[in-house]
Amino acid sequence: MKILVAVIASTTIALFAAFAHEGHEDHGEATETKTVTVTGEVVDMACYLDHNATGAKHAECAKTCIESGLPVGLKAQAGVTYLLIGEHEPINKKLAPYAAKTITVKGKMVSRDGFKMIENAEIVSGAPAAAVAYTCPMHPEVLANKPGKCPKCGMNLVEKK
Repeated sequence: MKILVAVIASTTIALFAAFAHEGHEDHGEATETKTVTVTGEVVDMACYLDHNATGAKHAECAKTCIESGLPVGLKAQAGVTYLLIGEHEPINKKLAPYAAKTITVKGKMVSRDGFKMIENAEIVSGAPAAAVAYTCPMHPEVLANKPGKCPKCGMNLVEKK
């Protein structure tokens, strides 16, 4: 009887292990991970993929979608879009204030089947939602998120009051 129980138990464990692995086959090698620094617009992937929603007109919706946990991405200036994740966790709360804004992130880039992701992403630079704005004293329509020169007249930009 003990032998029969042992045989049934070991068979059950072996079958469980075989079925537990099902569906987790390797479907091709991921590219070698490498550390990259990428600049682009923070997008909520759902609206971006569904109806190409980007830019300032979509900022509030993107922020809401990102805060609610939908996937967040970076549409790079080179025309490539990356899924962004933290160190084995979402970084939506950190990225939501940057929705529709241009930032620079650094992390490990990996791709598989044409899909690109930056993992362990950290924000290197960018203008948070409550950033200080700079403007030209002669051209108030010129706005920037950091000090610099006015592209129209060359004057120093000053902090907007």
